Amino acid sequence: MDSVSENTMKTSYSSPSTTSSPSPSTPPLPPAPTVVVSPCAACKILRRRCVEKCVLAPYFPPKEPLKFTTAHRVFGASNIIKMLQELPESQRADAVSSMVYEANARIRDPVYGCAGTICQLHKQVNELQTQLAKAQAELFNMQCQQANLVALICMEMAHSPQPSPSQSFMDNFMNNPHNFQLNNAGGFLDESSLGSTWEPLWT
Repeated sequence: MDSVSENTMKTSYSSPSTTSSPSPSTPPLPPAPTVVVSPCAACKILRRRCVEKCVLAPYFPPKEPLKFTTAHRVFGASNIIKMLQELPESQRADAVSSMVYEANARIRDPVYGCAGTICQLHKQVNELQTQLAKAQAELFNMQCQQANLVALICMEMAHSPQPSPSQSFMDNFMNNPHNFQLNNAGGFLDESSLGSTWEPLWT
């Protein structure tokens, strides 16, 4: 009896474990992507650690090292950082562009820098303005000459006398005598065929 009761107790105890459903296995989480932040061109050239809120990073990207090298050669890193910190963020991009432009001009012309470029541009503007004024003066003179010529032609046409009918007939006869031929009877055209053209001649 003891062995039968013991087997019954073992089967009754182990039955719940066989009927229970296995727990679902959760899929493994993907590994977090590694973010590689390359230092800006300024920090890379200066060989220092580029912090998260680097003042130079937005204006000197890693792909444009020559931009910072030119500005650093003339102004220095400390002066560039100081000028950017004193300006609001809306004006920093223009300030960096101005510094890079002035640095390039200073490298090309160490004596005058960008002032020499400005003087040359002013000279070119003055020369172009002089040429424009000369062209406008020539155009005005041509317009005045044309207006005077038209007025002179109109005055001559107004004062010239109109030719009379007899004078126009004689001019045509002298210029084209072959148009005036004899009739079939061997005589000249009669007065009726000439019409009133001969009348002023007999008065």
